[in-house]
Amino acid sequence: MNFLESIQMAGKTLLSNKLRSALTMLGIVIGNASVIAMIGIGEGGQKYVNKQLESLGPNVLFILPGNRETQRISFEVPKNLVLQDAEAIASQVPTVVGVAPELNRRQVVTYSNRNTDVNIIGTTPSFLSVRDFETAKGRFFSEVDIKRSNQVVVLGGDLAEKLFGNSNAIGKQLRIGNTSFQVIGTLTAKGSSVGADYDDAALIPITTSANRLVGKNSPYGIALDYLVAAARDSESVDAAEFQIANLLRLRHKINGEDDFTIRSQKDALQTVGQITGALTIMLAAIAGISLFVGGIGIMNIMLVSVTERTQEIGLRKAIGATEQDILLQFIIEAVIVSAAGGLVGTAVGISGILLVGALTPLEAALSPVAITMAVGVSGGIGLFFGVVPARRAAKLDPIVALRSA
Repeated sequence: MNFLESIQMAGKTLLSNKLRSALTMLGIVIGNASVIAMIGIGEGGQKYVNKQLESLGPNVLFILPGNRETQRISFEVPKNLVLQDAEAIASQVPTVVGVAPELNRRQVVTYSNRNTDVNIIGTTPSFLSVRDFETAKGRFFSEVDIKRSNQVVVLGGDLAEKLFGNSNAIGKQLRIGNTSFQVIGTLTAKGSSVGADYDDAALIPITTSANRLVGKNSPYGIALDYLVAAARDSESVDAAEFQIANLLRLRHKINGEDDFTIRSQKDALQTVGQITGALTIMLAAIAGISLFVGGIGIMNIMLVSVTERTQEIGLRKAIGATEQDILLQFIIEAVIVSAAGGLVGTAVGISGILLVGALTPLEAALSPVAITMAVGVSGGIGLFFGVVPARRAAKLDPIVALRSA
């Protein structure tokens, strides 16, 4: 019997037992779909986070108070990064084109009978250019507002809609905590970025925040939660980081370990890549167990099939079929089941990824490598787990097989 005849006979046998063949395929379908979907979702999550980080700008540096060890073991943020540091960086570091300090506190914002708990961000006029925001209506606060600690506020787009609906918010008075503020502008909606949602935030002059809401909690000036520096271009980021570090060491009179941390987008992307990569591998490994279980299912069903088809095997061997013919047919049946299950599972997995991409913020990520590997592995599993029952069928004595029938 040639190879083509073996394939035809294997196909007819599988089609004559449709339910059993379908149930045998089910484990491979689930395993294949799981592997492809998990890898796709993992890659989609990585792309989503990378996109969020890239929205910060490739030239942005974050300077935080305290070194990495202090941040890891301390619950209280150090007060050693102050507004004067931001002013010094802006004026003395040639590779920096803008610095936006931030002092953040959560407060209840009230207008009429509406109130909501939001993040109040004290900052400076350079916030717009450094963080790449635009005003939708009105204006942003100016250096005059900073010097006079004016009680003015700029609202994120979502917050303005919550408090004022479709009416114009400009010129209206609202309360932040127990202090009255005048709305002078609203920001264009931009969406949340790495956990920070400026669309649902209120921005006020940093001096007003320190004097009216937070209080001056550092003997060296207005303590900051962090500051953001924008380098001249992507090629200047490393130079800007070096120059900022040297300037802060001089200002803070540091001889040993730094009391600040500088983080770039590149650092964040690298960290996120390591985390999401490890999670993707873990998810793929868990899903791969399903493929292994599906292979065991194929072997079990094929062993049962050998027992059920003892008479057929004996009859075929009695009329001249060799052990190799029997072995080849059973192996082909196992490979067909696993390959068909792999293709169906691939379709289900791809559909799942596209559905997740349509219903969630995650980007639909189809990995050709993952799809090829999953289909290849499923076919290999059929071959591997089909050998034992195939060898058992090939070794049956035709006389014994015919008698047992």
